[in-house]
Amino acid sequence: MGGTANFIINPSVVYQTDQKRHGKKVSLVRWEHYNRPSSQSCSKLSPNTLLVDDIDECLPQTQCTLCTYPRCLDYATAIASGEAEINQCPPGGDITIGFLSRLLGRPALPLNEAHGITEPKRIAYIEESQCIGCKLCIKACPVDCIVGAGKLMHTVISMDCTGCKLCIPVCPTDCIDLVDPGSCEPGARESGDTSSWPGFTSGQVQRARLSTQRRLERIEQFQAKRATGKNIAEKQQMQREILAAVNRRKNRPPK
Repeated sequence: MGGTANFIINPSVVYQTDQKRHGKKVSLVRWEHYNRPSSQSCSKLSPNTLLVDDIDECLPQTQCTLCTYPRCLDYATAIASGEAEINQCPPGGDITIGFLSRLLGRPALPLNEAHGITEPKRIAYIEESQCIGCKLCIKACPVDCIVGAGKLMHTVISMDCTGCKLCIPVCPTDCIDLVDPGSCEPGARESGDTSSWPGFTSGQVQRARLSTQRRLERIEQFQAKRATGKNIAEKQQMQREILAAVNRRKNRPPK
């Protein structure tokens, strides 16, 4: 099996324990027993929540969609179910591939450059004098690190930017650039524990994961509320039409 992982196998379940990953102890990983996939194909797995969470911990949480999935957790789910390979994350690069290879017992494949190449972390910077306050970048940001209001200047919370680049193509005035994190104001940089990925602290990685989840929950609640409001409006309109029809019937002159 290789590495520091120890496997305990019964007829239906494989358990993997790995004493250290990302420099810390991790919990037991469990998944349904399956034939190990080759580098060319993956066997289908039934996603297990604990396994998906452990795979998600191996991803840098940039939420960049380069893997072709809308967020890191969805990519983790696809890996767990055998729908995706472990080499589709350019920001994570060889570091992420190594983690996933050891975690899942799969071959450590070269990065699939069809998804992009591994680059040093850069973060978004808005040229505020050119910003028209359209809010398109705010809607595009997966980690809620851009703040501003309609027709007012926007700005990036530098310490929370993952460098996903999703805000750049939607900007109608091309006022967003990617810059070296070191060029930010000292107060915008964060000190603390480093993570496994250069340019990221462990706090930034965790905040990106939480911010993405909260954003999606907020969007879901908004859409549900809007749908409810629409249904109420449609019901009220129908009631008005029915009442109008009844009144027309009552006011119809006798034959």
